[in-house]
Amino acid sequence: MSGLLALLDDVAALAKLTATSLDDVVSAATKAGSKTAGVIIDDAAVTPKYAHGFSPAREIPIVLKIARGSLVNKLVILLPAAMLLAAFAPWLMTPLLMLGGSYLCFEGAEKIAHALFHHPPPEDAKEAVPTDMVALEEEKVRGAIKTDFILSAEIMAIALSEIPAEATLWVRAAALALVAIAITAAVYGSVALIIRMDDVGLHLAASKAGFVRGIGRGLVKGMPVLMKTLTIVGTAAMLWVGGSIMVHGLHELGMHHPYVDIHHLAEAAAGGVPEGLAGTVEWAVTAAADGVLGLLWGLVLIPVVAKVLGPLVGLFRR
Repeated sequence: MSGLLALLDDVAALAKLTATSLDDVVSAATKAGSKTAGVIIDDAAVTPKYAHGFSPAREIPIVLKIARGSLVNKLVILLPAAMLLAAFAPWLMTPLLMLGGSYLCFEGAEKIAHALFHHPPPEDAKEAVPTDMVALEEEKVRGAIKTDFILSAEIMAIALSEIPAEATLWVRAAALALVAIAITAAVYGSVALIIRMDDVGLHLAASKAGFVRGIGRGLVKGMPVLMKTLTIVGTAAMLWVGGSIMVHGLHELGMHHPYVDIHHLAEAAAGGVPEGLAGTVEWAVTAAADGVLGLLWGLVLIPVVAKVLGPLVGLFRR
């Protein structure tokens, strides 16, 4: 009997330890995932274009293929790499985060520059209609997975940096895995809903009930607005997150002025409003300042990428 009681006591202790560890994992994953908002929104805004031009029957399978590739990127490639980095070269975390932040700033600034200065092709210019849709689908999926790899690397790096340093290796790995699965499900679940929303709207618009028809027409008309809104919000979030990464990275490396200046500016702005709004105003000013710096840094990077990095990449591909 005493042996059985001892065993039950050990089981209870193990269950308590497991529950505590799971709580640590969920807590770390939640904190880490909240910092990746900019990349997630942009990912959800970009991905639907890869299913554009295909029959409705192929849209969901294409999204599922990309989602599967995204999970492979995160869990099979990036998660082990992040664990090795955390274990053997944690000093590389800040430079790598800043490299990813620079990419976000460049992407955001390039989208703004493209929107302002890009001239659409003439209306009579017709694109060639591909004949091999299977090959085109595979090409689109490969391109989407390559783009996802870059965004996933940034997500995992940001998430890893937000997990407390005192967390065990198991908690870090489990938290990153949870972030990877949750974000992939959220992004590609949202993408699936987005690309099918107009079909749902058309179906509802054919209903005999006037109220249902109105909802269907609203969904169809609202899709372009939703996509444009997602693009704008995603671009702004990329600049905010990218700028914030650069500012904090410089602070970590000993260049304190951008970080300190923004902090003082936000505190001054918060001091001029009622106490209940102070936190919101401080966050908004900080985010806006980070976003402006992110935009400026991205604009600097555009000619660097076009004139230096682009030709270098072209040389290596030959």
